[in-house]
Amino acid sequence: MTGTGKHWVGAMTLVAGLGLPVAAAAEPAVVTDIAPVESLVARVMQGVGTPGRLVPRGASPHDARLKPSDAAALAKADLVVMVGGGLTPWLSEAQQSLAPEAHVIRLMEAETSIVLPTRDEVEFAHEDHGHEAHGHDEHGHDEKGHDDHAHDDHGHDEHEHDEKGHGEKDHDDHGHDDHAHDEKGHDGHGHDEAGHDGHDHGPNDPHGWLDPENARAWARLIADELIEQDPDNAAVYRENLAQADAEIVAAQEQARALLEPVKDVPFVVSHDAFQYFEKAFDVTAAGAIALSDARAPGPKRVAEIREVLEKRGVACVLTEPGLNPALAQSVAEVTGARLVALDPMGLELAEGPGLYPAMIVEMATRLAGCLSES
Repeated sequence: MTGTGKHWVGAMTLVAGLGLPVAAAAEPAVVTDIAPVESLVARVMQGVGTPGRLVPRGASPHDARLKPSDAAALAKADLVVMVGGGLTPWLSEAQQSLAPEAHVIRLMEAETSIVLPTRDEVEFAHEDHGHEAHGHDEHGHDEKGHDDHAHDDHGHDEHEHDEKGHGEKDHDDHGHDDHAHDEKGHDGHGHDEAGHDGHDHGPNDPHGWLDPENARAWARLIADELIEQDPDNAAVYRENLAQADAEIVAAQEQARALLEPVKDVPFVVSHDAFQYFEKAFDVTAAGAIALSDARAPGPKRVAEIREVLEKRGVACVLTEPGLNPALAQSVAEVTGARLVALDPMGLELAEGPGLYPAMIVEMATRLAGCLSES
């Protein structure tokens, strides 16, 4: 060993002997896809670090393109947290190219996730979805679903939901051509109702963050991964997880109380993005103008959805911030139904740890306000 090396070792020994602090390892570098997922990660990391987000607010998650700064952040990531499935097909390719060593959580592929099949019918049947039985216990999640890790720390019976209308889960690539997307014609949530070809989400609906039970399960997955990567801050992550879970449960209870009086009042959605929210709160969606992939409906489907409005006495038609409301307005005029904008991406809310529970309450408040006027 050189003299310089001996002096360095000696200095470190002296520092340790004196009880002086030695610089701790940096917190994991984490990037996420959309704002609701960023919110969950930010809540678990609060006080330790701040995650990045790759999909700009207001951009389409389906076909966003990485800015150079985003590509650099992804390349440095220790952990990538994404919805997965059909939502951001381009991100898997980018991650494999730019951050092949990063750990990845594809949330919709976790064994604890509630996954619903894509709907293609015009009119929806209203069922008792049994969501009072959701009930996750405090530590009852089997923490699998990571690309790199499978934690067996928590037993869980999450897939009992399949008997109650949640459908089967599929871990395939959902039939996407990762880059066969036209960026034009997108605004807001990335769906132009007036004429793009849409995006084939495959057999499963990727909007799973709109069921708060998924958010609770995902927060646990995120916390477990962070604890594994950064054990020095394990106590902070566990405390943040407990608080995050309590905040999501409180939002669920508030949303359920708002929607309970109007759960049987039918509404129609402009774009079938709200299936998880509908089933989580047992509200009555009568049908969708456009499919989950938001492709523009043909004249036959438009005529059929107008019949649904008349037959079911639909009170409200849901739109989304940033979407062209023209088609929804023309459909609603048949019965005088009101338009109400629900924000499934939290575009109008403050970014950060509080966005997710605030988004659930805001959606319930707006929907209940419209339905209660009927």
